[in-house]
Amino acid sequence: MEPVGPNGEAIIDYTIFDAIRAGFGKVVFIIRESFADAFREKFDAKLKAKIDVEYVFQELDNLPEGFTLPLGREKPWGTAHAILVAKDAVKEPFCALNADDFYGRNAYEVMADFLTKSKDDAEYSMVGYELKNTLSDHGSVSRGICSVDNNQNLIKIVETKKIVKREESVISIEEDGRELPLTGNEHASMNIWGFKPSIFETLENKFIEFLKTQINKPKSEMYIPSVVFEMIEEQKATVKVLEAHSPWFGVTYKEDKPIVVNRLRKLIDEGEYPEKLWS
Repeated sequence: MEPVGPNGEAIIDYTIFDAIRAGFGKVVFIIRESFADAFREKFDAKLKAKIDVEYVFQELDNLPEGFTLPLGREKPWGTAHAILVAKDAVKEPFCALNADDFYGRNAYEVMADFLTKSKDDAEYSMVGYELKNTLSDHGSVSRGICSVDNNQNLIKIVETKKIVKREESVISIEEDGRELPLTGNEHASMNIWGFKPSIFETLENKFIEFLKTQINKPKSEMYIPSVVFEMIEEQKATVKVLEAHSPWFGVTYKEDKPIVVNRLRKLIDEGEYPEKLWS
């Protein structure tokens, strides 16, 4: 909800604006219940009659039958759990994404086109960005590096935890300190996914399996890329990697915020967005 637009708009405002333009009909906020009043105050009035709005709550004790929240657990259960808690609110093909990332108008257009045309319940998608366009000037970033086949289907995601820019080069720093060169042209997953409601049954089953071994580890999380990759390996799903010809940016470090503000200003000046988004 950090303001970055000229009239106090957050990145998520631009997300919803672009989604509406691309034809999406509903937005589901996955939040903690303690944030609900602040979200409703910020969004309900301005989105009324523009798009359906629903709220679901990712609470720590939202666990399957037979499991109890461990004493002292504070960390959320991860992005896969976040999507799982929306199962009663989502009955149609949907896009799941990070609320604090700017994906660009074209990302929603290519995603909407895929979700409209794809008729296979086991065919999912993700939007891939060129790695070099997703880095920060102010420190390392963690990215899922994707491999695709000749049909642009996802084969593999490698979670690469420390990627840095070095002048004109891109480097991955391994846990043992080795520096591995990257081209910068690799497909990077920025956590914008296209799913069908069929994903929920798999998420339920995999979350139960996750809890059986991880519930008492205070920092354990179930990540959606890991679940998707398991489904690919098990031949339970295919994932089409879509290319978006739009910019990605986000606030990974506090020093990134002025860059985000300036890039939005440039897009507004170019006519991509109105000066006042919800006028």
